[in-house]
Amino acid sequence: MTDVIKEKKEAIQQEIEKLRHEYQVELPKRIAEARGQGDLSENAEFHAAREQQGLVQARIAQLTRYLSQLSEAAAAPVDEKRIGLGSVVVLLDLSTNTRSEYTLVHPVEAGADEDKISIRSPVGAALLERTAGEEVVVTVPAGEKRLFIEKVTTLQGHVTSA
Repeated sequence: MTDVIKEKKEAIQQEIEKLRHEYQVELPKRIAEARGQGDLSENAEFHAAREQQGLVQARIAQLTRYLSQLSEAAAAPVDEKRIGLGSVVVLLDLSTNTRSEYTLVHPVEAGADEDKISIRSPVGAALLERTAGEEVVVTVPAGEKRLFIEKVTTLQGHVTSA
């Protein structure tokens, strides 16, 4: 298993442990305090704590599934030249002649502010299994994008350039 995968798994495990503590310790305290205030039907603190409990439980389940998928990805045979989960890709937008660098991530991690795109987004899905030197046409809400894949660095650390 690569260091990158190991670090991701450790970070996810830490987040799961933090959420479990919140779910098992902090939220039950908030719920108990809110119950002590009387009528639960109009108790906003009680309902907010219960709602937060559901959100935390859903996030734990989501992260646990992702952790499992990461383990499967680490064990699967990999084509060192093809784009996959965790690949860092340098793209040239052929319409605007601008370069961008993105990391393809699981939807749980996606965030435009960090230059991370989901493998399930239109661009991410179009890039999967491609290699450096290929041109990709992607349909996005604003129309079609023509992208040239200049460089690929896989999750395993293999670098391929066009």
